[in-house]
Amino acid sequence: MIYPQCFEQKIGFDHIRTLLKEQCLSPLGTEKVDSMNFSTDHESLREELSRVTEYMRIITEENGFPDQFFFDVRSSLRRVRIEGMYLDEQELFDLRRSLDTIHNIVRFLHAGTEDEDDSPPPYPCLRKLAGEITVFPQLITRIDQILNPYGKIKDNASAELAHIRKELADTLGGISRTLNRILRSAQAEGLVEKDASPAMRDGRLVIPVAPGLKRKVRGIVHDESASGKTVYIEPAEVVEANNRVRELEAEERREIIRILNDFAGLLRPYIPEVLHSYSFLAEIDFTRCKAQFALRTGSIQPALEDFPVIEWTEAIHPLLKISLERQGKTIVPLDIELHATQRILIISGPNAGGKSVCLKTVGLLQYMLQCGLPIPLHERSRAGIFGSIFLDIGDEQSIEDDLSTYSSHLTNMKMMMKHCDAQSLILIDEFGGGTEPQIGGAIAEAVLRRLNSRGTFGVITTHYRNLKHFADANEGVVNGAMLYDRHLMQALFRLQIGNPGSSFAVEIARKIGLPEEVIADASAIVGSEYINADKYLQDIVRDKRYWEQKRLSIRRREKQLEETLARYEEEMDVLKRDRKAIIATAREQAEQMLRESNARIENTIRTIKESQAEREKTRSARRELLDFHHTIKGAEEQAEKAFDGEKENLPSPTSPAKKTPPKSRTAPQKSAKGTASATLVEGQYVRLKGQTAVGRIVGTSGKKSTVVFGNIRTTVETSRLERAPEPPKQTVSTATSFVSLQTREHVDEKKLHFRRELDVRGMRAEEALQAVSHYIDDAILIGIDRARILHGTGTGALRTIIRQYLAGASGIRHYADEHVQFGGAGITVIDFE
Repeated sequence: MIYPQCFEQKIGFDHIRTLLKEQCLSPLGTEKVDSMNFSTDHESLREELSRVTEYMRIITEENGFPDQFFFDVRSSLRRVRIEGMYLDEQELFDLRRSLDTIHNIVRFLHAGTEDEDDSPPPYPCLRKLAGEITVFPQLITRIDQILNPYGKIKDNASAELAHIRKELADTLGGISRTLNRILRSAQAEGLVEKDASPAMRDGRLVIPVAPGLKRKVRGIVHDESASGKTVYIEPAEVVEANNRVRELEAEERREIIRILNDFAGLLRPYIPEVLHSYSFLAEIDFTRCKAQFALRTGSIQPALEDFPVIEWTEAIHPLLKISLERQGKTIVPLDIELHATQRILIISGPNAGGKSVCLKTVGLLQYMLQCGLPIPLHERSRAGIFGSIFLDIGDEQSIEDDLSTYSSHLTNMKMMMKHCDAQSLILIDEFGGGTEPQIGGAIAEAVLRRLNSRGTFGVITTHYRNLKHFADANEGVVNGAMLYDRHLMQALFRLQIGNPGSSFAVEIARKIGLPEEVIADASAIVGSEYINADKYLQDIVRDKRYWEQKRLSIRRREKQLEETLARYEEEMDVLKRDRKAIIATAREQAEQMLRESNARIENTIRTIKESQAEREKTRSARRELLDFHHTIKGAEEQAEKAFDGEKENLPSPTSPAKKTPPKSRTAPQKSAKGTASATLVEGQYVRLKGQTAVGRIVGTSGKKSTVVFGNIRTTVETSRLERAPEPPKQTVSTATSFVSLQTREHVDEKKLHFRRELDVRGMRAEEALQAVSHYIDDAILIGIDRARILHGTGTGALRTIIRQYLAGASGIRHYADEHVQFGGAGITVIDFE
């Protein structure tokens, strides 16, 4: 039961219907919107909401859903039930497209389940809706034989029609040729103007002639212009041909009607099933408009219970949301709970503080939900089913019924007490208002007592103090306050359940500018007890809000701490993986070095044997090999210890890091930054800034230094280097120097033969790219600062490909055309980092 009859208008649901109709694609959907009503069937509501949720997924995730042609031809189909009636061309074309849409929708909803019997269908509720719908491919095929893609009757729809249209075309062609001949002759004789052309009057081809010369052209006058300066004559030579055209057009119409009648006879037995398919199309259109509105308002399908309950988080009034978005404002969401032990909520607070909006939000969202519409809530919300909703809001004065405002409120209270039960939801604005406050409050309290005894659910707004006391003293009723900022003197539009709210009458009067003596007189009239009680109430609300904000702040900090701990653990996992990878790489490199050393020593032994050397020398060589193996193992163990030491130095996330005095922490950093590049000299150990590999300076030249990193010698800018501690173990450097000699000789040889210019002219693209790649690698290895690539101009293809490669290559600081005097666009100059 919904009371009163104007319920939808009072809560704004009539506007919701209008917005839904705007989303419909055809009258099929708008009729469903008009017939949408309040339901208490839990299972049907859950099914309907699930269909809307699935369609929301289709809108956001699918691109090929067939919703192009939603035409309503039901009235035409009902007319065709009568023998002798038929569909015209446009109706037949609309039928064909809508039947094809139904076919495609059914096929879409059944797709993805034929081959995978065990997997659930992607849209089970919509698929269930389409389960018993019949499609009509045979009717679509027959219509395609009659109509072309533009909805017109085909020439070959029948053999007779093809013959008629061919003869008609031939006849019209003959008339056109004859008229043009007559027109040219009349123009030559000066009877017709030079720019005149044949025209159509009453379906017959004619020529325009001046009135004074009309008797010189033999034929029938059919019409004259509005000005009377032109008459239209049908020459006698084409009169018979035009008559034949009329006959052929009549035969064409008769043949088309015969074709359409034949199709109507084919369609007539299927009309009941076709109409049932159109009811499915209407349901799809209806579901689509609800899904579009839900996406627009951010609505969802909440957890739906089969009993009265309201546990809403971040509930939003959809119409208010749309209105505020147009103004560039944001809406304040509502958190509210009504359940078995907290059934009736008494909301108090200042005027214009949001009490009525809160009440209307509850009424509108609950009504929308029980009409099968998703509602804008947070996904953790829970909603229930109410058997009836009663509303008492606004001024219900009636001159015809001789009802005052208070009389209308009493009438509504009578209806509520007569029909309300434990399945009802009551919504009352300004409970007890409209009459003398003392008796109005008493009657309101008496009514509230009876409603509470019946287990009714409700939201009631009031300013009466006795109702606030009633809520504190009676189980099942709870106070709520609309919050107000006393310092800024503005409403916060936020509901807080648990304490009553203050009306802030004195503060609002002072803000508006009422004289202070008037406010003092009013305070004296009500007494200090009332003023102090209201002040204490404000203080309680303020303190509760303060501690609520503290609690939220602590929750945020706890969440940040959890995120920090999770990030630390993740970084530790990454560190462990990197440690294993580094050790594995070092072990592999050491083993490779060992294999190379073994090969060299075995070669030495073989040489000694071939030269018939003593066995003692052979044993000595093998002993050196074993010593070298121990050296590599020692270097590996030292690397692991160093890595473990770095790990132990990491700060613990659960305990604060040890604080270092500011001077001892900042002084070395400042010194390092200030003198890193100024004091570096040959022989010092250094590393690249931001890197961990340690090398040794073997030479300096201006702003650049030559550094040996392991087995690689390179030249870098001194400003990119910083001091590093000397490596702890001499064995590592010994092993490294054993291999670096060969590498150094190889690099020196490359540097000796390196040319600062590469010529790739005449090469294919692949060959040129390979040559450039190797050239760039060699240039970076030996520390070249600038090089040139000769590719020529030609079509520019080779230049484009090479520069595309250079754009993605590392180690290159800049590249550009050579100066025009030295080759211009035919040469690319590269500057390395």
